[in-house]
Amino acid sequence: MSLPSDVAAVAIAPHVRCGGDAPLLFIAGTCVIESRDSALEHAEVLAEIAARRGLPLVFKASYDKANRTSIDSFRGPGLDAGLAILAEVRERTGLAVTSDVHEPAQCREAGSVLDIIQIPAFLCRQTDLLLAAAATGKVVNVKKGQFLAPWDVGPLVEKLRAGGAAGVMLTERGSSFGYNNLVADMRSVAVMRQLGVPVVFDATHSVQRPGGLGKASGGEPEFIPTLARAAVAAGADAVFLEVHREPAEALSDGPNALRLDLVEALLVELGAIHRVVREHRAQSVDR
Repeated sequence: MSLPSDVAAVAIAPHVRCGGDAPLLFIAGTCVIESRDSALEHAEVLAEIAARRGLPLVFKASYDKANRTSIDSFRGPGLDAGLAILAEVRERTGLAVTSDVHEPAQCREAGSVLDIIQIPAFLCRQTDLLLAAAATGKVVNVKKGQFLAPWDVGPLVEKLRAGGAAGVMLTERGSSFGYNNLVADMRSVAVMRQLGVPVVFDATHSVQRPGGLGKASGGEPEFIPTLARAAVAAGADAVFLEVHREPAEALSDGPNALRLDLVEALLVELGAIHRVVREHRAQSVDR
C-alpha cells in the first residue's frame, strides 16, 4: 500500500488550517455546553493556552447530545441557545468553533455560526445529513463510525465533495471491539490520509467504554496521552480532546474527559512530536 507523504491543508478560518504544512491542530472543549458560563470559562482557558504556546485550537462543545445513553441524561441547551453561546465564545476568545449536527434541518443555521460542521459517528453514512452539511460551504469533519473500517470511508468523502463542502476532515475515534469497548487502530490514520484529507484523532472518545456504566458510558482517561502520542506519531493532522475542569462533575462524557489542568503539557508534547513527523516527511520528499 502506498501511503501519502502529506495531504493538502484545509482552511478552517483565516488563522486556522489543518493538514499540509500547518502545525498540529487541536479541537478541544467540553462534551456538551453545560451553561454559558461553563463554555466561556473553558474556552478562555483553552484560548490562553493556545496563545501562550502558539498552537492553533478550535473550541468544541455540543449544543445538543442527541445520542445519550439514557433518556434522563442532560442533552444541552438546544440549537438556538447553544449557537448563541458558541457565537459569543468565538467573539470573546477569537477561537474558531465547532459542534455536531444531527438533522439536515439544523445545518443551515449551524453553518451561520460554526467554522467546522461535525458529523457524529453514528450518523456518518446519512447522505441527506452529509449533503446538508456540505451545502453550508463550511469545512465538514466526519467522525468515522465505530462500525466502519477505515477503507470504507471513501464514499463519505465523495458525498461531501459532491455536495460542495469547503473542505473535508475525517476523525478516527476507535472501532467497536466486543461489548462496551473500543480499540484505536493507528493504521486508520495512514489509510484515511490516502484519500487526500486531513485526519483527526479523537483521543478521548477512543478511551470511552460505550454504555459501560449501564445508563452512561465509562472510560479510561489514563490512556489519553498514550493514544494521542501514538496517533500523532502515525501522522494525524489534528487531535480532538474533550476536556473539563472537573471531569467527575461533567454532565456528559466525564469518565473519558481530560482534566483541564493537564491539557497544556499534553498539547506541548504532541506539538513537538508533530514537528518531528512533519520534518521527516519534508526530508523524504526532498530525497
